[in-house]
Amino acid sequence: MSKAIRLFSFIVISLFVSSAAMAATADNAKLQPQEWQKINVGPAQGTHHKLDGHPGFENLPHQQTLVGANNGDYNLVESQGMPQQAAMLMPAELPEAQNEATLGYLNNSGTFAFLEFASIFIVAGLFILFVLFNGISRLEKGFSGKLIKRWSGFSISIHWLGAISCIALIFTGLVLGLGRFYIEPSTNVYGWAGLVGIASSLHGLMAWPFIVGYVLMVLAWFPKQMPASYDLKWFAKLGGYLNFGKKVHPDAGFANAGEKLFFWTFAIGGGLMVASGLVMMYPETFDVSKNAANLMLAIHITATIIISAFAVVHFFMATVMSEGSMSNMTTGYCDENWAKQHHNVWYKELKDAGKV
Repeated sequence: MSKAIRLFSFIVISLFVSSAAMAATADNAKLQPQEWQKINVGPAQGTHHKLDGHPGFENLPHQQTLVGANNGDYNLVESQGMPQQAAMLMPAELPEAQNEATLGYLNNSGTFAFLEFASIFIVAGLFILFVLFNGISRLEKGFSGKLIKRWSGFSISIHWLGAISCIALIFTGLVLGLGRFYIEPSTNVYGWAGLVGIASSLHGLMAWPFIVGYVLMVLAWFPKQMPASYDLKWFAKLGGYLNFGKKVHPDAGFANAGEKLFFWTFAIGGGLMVASGLVMMYPETFDVSKNAANLMLAIHITATIIISAFAVVHFFMATVMSEGSMSNMTTGYCDENWAKQHHNVWYKELKDAGKV
């Protein structure tokens, strides 16, 4: 257990240090206003010859807002939220600060907006269709009425701490990511600025309980998420869920292969998301350049899309797909027949140890 905790701590620290190092070793261009900074609504104050012909400033989309930071003798105009052109956030006199790969990646902001939408709503829609055509996994022998302890009160608490804050982060993140394309065009600059201000503040606030829940969950559950020889067979049979009425139940320990995949995606992706998020929240503390901040934004968006899709699947599996699963994380107990059917290896271990 102690070795596992030390190994995980090393991984988390390495992820954070590597993210900070990427930011610190990037070019030392002057920090520019970021999408997540507070804004002041108002018209652009004058022009500057250095902006003439700069990509993104010829025809600025929608009403613009003024970032509350000045760059030299002019105010940099940009929209709050996901930029339509990453290049428009860079002053022309600092071409060395632009990493073409990062800018090119972020210039796909319309695609990212769709992927964010897809990771939540389309994945949910597909899962609903799957349930309608395939059906859910019911307990073949029904509920036995005999309960087995599966989760401690501590595990339940940290799960819901992370889950509730994660949901808040996903929906406020949707406003910041999708709103630029789907909400702002249908509202005025004051309504948009107010909505983004609220979403941005809540996003930063809910990051802290998520970080606490994330660290505690990974540390507490890490030892039970190790790969096993039967995991590949679980994937080959899709966990026995894609069965169209057939009774297929591949071997699984305390955590099945799908849960392990979600755990490691959450552990690694969550680490990248937390590290990049902290750098974006405190750019002056980490002394990052605009290019490094853009890199953190790219990492944050990518990790968020992946984790959001997994979170939707996890939610449906617990509440809809697997009969008897939801009570596990509300009461801490599972039905004996549920354990036999879905986690037979774990059940056998408990039985051999005389715990059931």
